[in-house]
Amino acid sequence: MTRDLQAPVRKRQAAVFLDRDGTIIREVNYLDRLEDVELLPETAAAIARLNRHRIPVILVSNQSGVARSKFSESFVLACHVRIQKMLESYGAHLDNFFFCPHHPEHGRPPYKKDCTCRKPEPGLLRQAAGRHQLDLAASFVVGDKLSDVELARRVNAAGILVKTGHGVKEAEKIRTTAIIPDLICSDLAEAVNWIIHQLSTRTR
Repeated sequence: MTRDLQAPVRKRQAAVFLDRDGTIIREVNYLDRLEDVELLPETAAAIARLNRHRIPVILVSNQSGVARSKFSESFVLACHVRIQKMLESYGAHLDNFFFCPHHPEHGRPPYKKDCTCRKPEPGLLRQAAGRHQLDLAASFVVGDKLSDVELARRVNAAGILVKTGHGVKEAEKIRTTAIIPDLICSDLAEAVNWIIHQLSTRTR
């Protein structure tokens, strides 16, 4: 007599998806020098809090500077290595990095294309969800642009706009758009406080 043994199904979990420029690091128009990578104040401490709560923290970023020939994909990867090392020096870390190098109008193939990974298209989030077994509808997207909030809407996640980077100007657009954040925060630290509270209430 035999029976089939199935591995237990791993429960999908909520994650926090963070924009890069203007959210984690200082906004620099088409960042193309490693020495210009600078963590925003309280960023490392905020990410470390998520780490301690075992909440996956994943960077998702549009990097159309690749398509525009301002820098290479290898440079973007080098920036991410630098960001990770800077975070680790404060006892924090990101669980993964996903970025879109494409643009629908600028550059040449293979970078000039309409893709499914350029925010607010949800391709990067779906890649991350498949890699890490994530529940996108239970997750959070934090960024300094309304496109980050729209990204959240497309997967039924919570969208948070931070007033760092382009955030202040983006917040002014809310009066004339249908894209409404679940929360507007001064910075990532405030956003993380709210996220942890939201997740704690789900488990009560």
